[in-house]
Amino acid sequence: MRRFLALVRRNCRVYFKDKGVFWPSLISPLILLFLFIAFLGNVYRDSIRGVVEGFEVSDALVESIASGWLVSSLLSVCAVTIAFTASTVMVQDRATGARDDFLVSPVSENLLLLSYFVSVFLVTAAMCFLALGAGFIYMAVAGWHMSAADVFLTVADTLLLILFGTALSSLVCGRLKSQGAVTAIEAIVSAAYGFLCGAYMPLFGLTSWLKNLLMLLPGTYGTGLLHLHLMGGAISAMGEEGIPPALMEGMRRGFDCELEFFSSDVPVWASYLVLAAAGGLLLCVCLAFGLKRRRKE
Repeated sequence: MRRFLALVRRNCRVYFKDKGVFWPSLISPLILLFLFIAFLGNVYRDSIRGVVEGFEVSDALVESIASGWLVSSLLSVCAVTIAFTASTVMVQDRATGARDDFLVSPVSENLLLLSYFVSVFLVTAAMCFLALGAGFIYMAVAGWHMSAADVFLTVADTLLLILFGTALSSLVCGRLKSQGAVTAIEAIVSAAYGFLCGAYMPLFGLTSWLKNLLMLLPGTYGTGLLHLHLMGGAISAMGEEGIPPALMEGMRRGFDCELEFFSSDVPVWASYLVLAAAGGLLLCVCLAFGLKRRRKE
C-alpha cells in the first residue's frame, strides 16, 4: 500500500509541475463556462421562452433553468476531456522509459496501472469540482432552485462521470507511446464528445435512429443525470407560476432530464447502473491489457 500511495503521489506531482499542461486544464473549465454563458446562454433562454409561450414565466426562473443546462453540459464534458489531459503522465512515462524503470523494481504492471488510474481520477476530480463550484456560484446568482438532495446527487453524478472518463482515458492512453499521439486524441475527444453525449444540444431534437445510437454511449446517461439534478428543481418551480404539469413534463423530456431508448423511458437507477458498469468494465479491460502486455514482455 505504501508503494502504491507513493506512485499516486508521484504521478500527481509530475502532472501539477508541468505548467504547460496544468494551467490550461485548470482554466479551461472556467473559460468553457464563460463561453457557454456568452454564446449559448441566449439560445437556451429563447428556447425555454418558446416552450412556455403564452404563459407568464419570470425571467429569473428562465435564467435558472438555462444556468442549470449550461453547468450540467460543462461538467459532463470536463469529466471526460480533463481525464484525457491528466493521462499525459502515463504516456510521458512510456515515452521516456520511466515506466520500464518502475517495472524493473518490485512494482507489478497492474499496481502501476492502478496508480495511474487513481492519480488521473484525483486530478480530474480536483478540476471538475473547481468547475462545479464556479457553476454553483453562477446558478446562485441566476436563481437557486436546487434542494440538498439535488446537490448531493449532482456530486455523485460528477464522480461517476469522472470514473467513466478516467477508465476510458486510461484504456485509450495506455496504448499510446508518444506525446503527439495523446495530443491528437485529446483534440478529437474535445471536439466530438460534447456533441456525442448530448451536452451541446439535446438528444430530443435528433432523429430517432441517431438518438438511439447515441444512447449506446455510457456518457450520455451521465449527461442526462446532470441535466435532471441541476435543472429539475427549476423546472418543477414552474408549477408555482401556473405552468401545466404536461408542459413541465415535456420540458424535462425536451432538455434530456428524462431519457428514452427505443421509445422506452430510462429510469434513473438504470442510468446510474450503466455509468458505473461502464467505468468498472473499462477498468477491468485496461488491467487485462496490461497483464497481457506484461506476459508478452
